[in-house]
Amino acid sequence: MFRAIISAEILQDAIKAASSVVDEARFEIAPEGLSARAVDPANAAMISLELSKDAFVLFEGTEGEIGIDLNRFTDILGMAGKNDEIELKLDPDTHKLDISMGGFSYTLALLDPSTLRNAPVVPALDLPAEITISESVFKRMIKAAEMVSDHMSVGVQNGVFVMEAVGDSDHVRLDLTGSDLIAITPADVKSLYSLDYLSDIGKGVGGAGEITIHLGRDLPVVIQFEFAAGECTVKYVLAPRIESD
Repeated sequence: MFRAIISAEILQDAIKAASSVVDEARFEIAPEGLSARAVDPANAAMISLELSKDAFVLFEGTEGEIGIDLNRFTDILGMAGKNDEIELKLDPDTHKLDISMGGFSYTLALLDPSTLRNAPVVPALDLPAEITISESVFKRMIKAAEMVSDHMSVGVQNGVFVMEAVGDSDHVRLDLTGSDLIAITPADVKSLYSLDYLSDIGKGVGGAGEITIHLGRDLPVVIQFEFAAGECTVKYVLAPRIESD
């Protein structure tokens, strides 16, 4: 059983965060809320999404799971205004999701969860550096880096958070320290990541305000943020790109 009412803005932001890296996902329903964990086809990026029941105006759910085509769901949610409330109800007979908002009613066919890929278990990672920066700084650096390369190094050097991209002829670098950083737990680390994936993640963090980045040396990066007064938590894990000699 599943029935819920939620702010359109919160649900739109949550689904946008997930759909930035995957096209479909298995959502776990529990009395505590909704959660999803999915990995992209190349096994390079993973999204973990937790939406607490307290993020909802109304939430009634028993243990279960549903598979959702995120692109189709995004299109439907796009019909709602930011101030609308969206009602979701699982039809136990047809196993379809009934969606009501702003006078519109939709019926969304769900995917068979058993046909969806299981997200891998992320091993325990030793990521000693933790940096919190504004969403806008993160997005601006990605945009600048895309003009010169298809990858970007991210690291901490002598307490300075560094994002850098080097192309065949051009070079861009951003050093953040002091008041430019919201918070930092420094450690000398550096890893290289695909800008295609970082750009997708940047699209998913819209409206977050600030993000926290966990870094190691040549290890996956963990990028996480919260919204809806902390009732929705999003975490991305992105594998590093190994530099060739």
